[in-house]
Amino acid sequence: MIPSAEALADAAVALVGCPFRLHGRDPATGLDCVGLVSAALAAAGARPIVPTGYGLRNLDIAHLLPLAEMSGLTPALGPVKAGDIMLITLPNCQHHLVISADTHSVVHAHAGLRRVVRQPIDPAWGVQIRWRAAPNF
Repeated sequence: MIPSAEALADAAVALVGCPFRLHGRDPATGLDCVGLVSAALAAAGARPIVPTGYGLRNLDIAHLLPLAEMSGLTPALGPVKAGDIMLITLPNCQHHLVISADTHSVVHAHAGLRRVVRQPIDPAWGVQIRWRAAPNF
């Protein structure tokens, strides 16, 4: 099942406050950014394919990108909408996944704050790819 954009955004917002843990997949014990996307997709009714064996910083993630399509995501065009999943690039070869809660804010697993947070979209982020859970949202 492909979840609606609203269901995905709501599922992500419901995870705010969960602890951060690298490679974390369980909201009770901790999530990283991949775990957040996986947990939100699953809570919204999807069956995500989740990568393993990655580090906090990665020079190359090309081999992981096909998992998005295998999980039912399609590239998003146009303005950011609630439920969009964005791959952003941060300094020091850090790739990071965030989920838009609405057109102005995102939910993400913040390693520095050690929890899942909601914050405004930072215009300085380098958005590399943006996906949607369904092609018509």
